[in-house]
This record gives sequence, C-alpha cells and structure tokens, in this order.
Amino acid sequence: MVNLDASKLSTRELNNQIKEFAANGVETITIANPAARHNIAVGILAECDLQIEGSVGYYVASLLDGPRITIDGNAGWALGENMMSGSISLTKNAGASVAASMRGGEMFIGGNAGARAGISMKGGTLLIGGDSGFLTGFMMQKGRIIVCGDVGDAAGDSMYEGTIYVGGEIGSLGADAKIEESTEDELIEIWNMLEARGISERPHFRKIVSQKNLYHYDGRERHERPLI
Repeated sequence: MVNLDASKLSTRELNNQIKEFAANGVETITIANPAARHNIAVGILAECDLQIEGSVGYYVASLLDGPRITIDGNAGWALGENMMSGSISLTKNAGASVAASMRGGEMFIGGNAGARAGISMKGGTLLIGGDSGFLTGFMMQKGRIIVCGDVGDAAGDSMYEGTIYVGGEIGSLGADAKIEESTEDELIEIWNMLEARGISERPHFRKIVSQKNLYHYDGRERHERPLI
C-alpha cells in the first residue's frame, strides 16, 4: 500500500507516480488532500485499487483501463470520461457529463448527477443513486444507465442503442426516445445491484429506449442536400 499527498505534488507528478506504482504491481494507492483538483488519475492502464480521500474536479479518472477507484466526496464535470474498463465509485454528487463516451466497466454515483450523464456512452453501466439532469443518455450508443431517482428533460435524446432505467419521474423524453416497461428479470438484476451498493429501496424502473426512427439513413437526404 502506498500513500500519496496531493498537496505536495503537481498534477503531472501525482499522475506519474500513480502510473509508476500501478505498473510496478502496487495493489492499493491512497491519495490524500485532492482539494478538488482537476485531471487526477488520468490514463491509468494497470489494475489497482485507488482511493481518493476528498472531492475532485474536472476530468478525473478519465481514460481508465483496469483500475478500481473510490472517491470519498463530490466530483466535477466528466468524471470517468472515456473509461474503458474497471470501476469508479463516488460517494456524493457528480457534475455534468459524467461517464461521457464511457466504453466499459461500471460507475456508481452515490448522490445526484448533472446534465448530460452518459452522453455518447458506448458501453458499461452507469448507476446513479439519486437524480440525473437534462439530456441524460444524449446520443447514447450502447450500455446501460440506471437512475434511481428522477431524470430531467430530453432524456435519451437522439439515442441509438442502450437502455436508460428510471426509478422516479421523467421530465420529458428527447427526440426519438420512448418508454417501455422493464421485465421481471431486468428488475431483479437491478435490485440486486442496488442491494450490493447498500441501497435497500426497490423502485419499479421504467426504461427508455430508442424508437429508431432516426436510426437508419434516409435515402431522400442525398436529393435534399443539393437543394440546400
């Protein structure tokens, strides 16, 4: 186990030390005094347990492939952006664009998430214990977003594939999105996930999926473009 004090290192120095320790097989790395700094733990490609003791800023834990990260606090914009594999667990609230372009792995937000959660998501699971803002799942291409609370307006706007499960109210649906009822198997799987996270409630999740009206290229477009 290695302990790092972020207050004594630049962001570049901190990230370089994390990468070095992880590449050398250190299993657990603890970061104290993050002070809501941006770009911490970016591009970590080796498996390890990384524990951040405090709130973090923008683009933290982005471009991950393997690490298991826990953050005891809040996070700014784009937590876990382009995450490929591994896991991120945040105890409190996340800003806008959490899990942007996420490709794999699992992310848990203990509180609420801001606007555009899961934007352009391409795989993996994003689990939000509270509410999520407008344009949740915007241009989603694959994967699963689970929101235990409410979602804001334009949920699932222009999504192609993937599923958004909502336990609370839906502000409004985005373009080409529709609501379906979840199956019993889907509900049981989600409830088991919640129980593993210490959440005892069992909401009756509805799911938002694509209508696929915008899914296929319209052959008429090639005639319309010259006119435009």
